[in-house]
Amino acid sequence: MAEITGITPQMKDKTRCNIEVDGRFFCGMKLETVVAHRLKVGTAVSEEELSRLQLESEKLTALDKALTYITASMKTEKDIRAYLRKKGYLEDVSDYVVEKMRSYGYLDDVAYARAYAEHAGKKKGSRLIAMELRQKGVPEEAVMEALAGVSGEEDAARAALEKYLRGKTPDRATLSKAYRHLMSRGFDYETARAALSSLREETDEDGAEPFDGSRSGIGEDEL
Repeated sequence: MAEITGITPQMKDKTRCNIEVDGRFFCGMKLETVVAHRLKVGTAVSEEELSRLQLESEKLTALDKALTYITASMKTEKDIRAYLRKKGYLEDVSDYVVEKMRSYGYLDDVAYARAYAEHAGKKKGSRLIAMELRQKGVPEEAVMEALAGVSGEEDAARAALEKYLRGKTPDRATLSKAYRHLMSRGFDYETARAALSSLREETDEDGAEPFDGSRSGIGEDEL
């Protein structure tokens, strides 16, 4: 059996303390865990038991940090795991935190995907939204479900096009770049083409110089 020879508050976090065993630093631990298990200087305890208590303490600390982390915006399970890993927590601790957050209803990748797609769909195309959701670890089924709920993609493409062309002369080079811009924003060929065609038709109706495909550099394969 080992003996606790020191319990001192941490300088940067008064809710945690450092535990010394047999005259050497052993681990950090939440103060409430120390109090709950009546740990004090002179207590005889096995290192295995202290390790178990320390893991219990780390789980509580990690959960507190994760709950604070999601207050600013929704997060995916992958986001939470990456955050905790960056903070130095072990995988067992991350598993505990993710399970708890799910049970509290604070972590739901399906709901996250729906909310993300609804917001991003106002300025991005489905292809880009899907890629971003996959990068965040959202399951493919949830990605597809979220995209199915997105509407008005042509309107979003038109808005993105108008924003890109604002203050620019709609010449051949600019329209070609505008098309590539829409593609980079995740809009597919048909949607980008429809947005440019719609803009061309409105220009024709206004009596202004038309956006002719042959002169814009976009051509039949792009417009």
